[in-house]
Amino acid sequence: MKRIAALVLTIICILGLIGCGKKAAEVKIDYGTSSIYTKEDMNAAIELVKQEFNRWEGCELHSISYSGDEACSESNIAWMNELEEANDAKETFTQCIMFKSDFHSPKKGGGAWNADKEYTDWQWWLARTDGGQWKLMTWGY
Repeated sequence: MKRIAALVLTIICILGLIGCGKKAAEVKIDYGTSSIYTKEDMNAAIELVKQEFNRWEGCELHSISYSGDEACSESNIAWMNELEEANDAKETFTQCIMFKSDFHSPKKGGGAWNADKEYTDWQWWLARTDGGQWKLMTWGY
């Protein structure tokens, strides 16, 4: 009897790990056009977005779109540096990038999410020094 209970529990755990929603693996990516960033630059940033999104239990990511070179403005870079200073970090950023995403919240809601709702144009802001590693700074509307 203990073996059957252990087997059933194992199967339940495996199914729980598999999940039923589309996470960040199967997402439509729109790179747009950029005279600042390469596709590799964008992919490195998108990977951080996906890593964060995968922590959002029950959410289903549909798309990620590059917002355009105009987001890498002096005022936005200054904002990224202000966020960095507020977190007692020591980096000084020279570049920033913004993506927008569309996703669906969990059927029953939870946390900050309204139940079973489509969120569109959710912003993801990242920053780095020239050619350095991206750092995910903030996200939301």
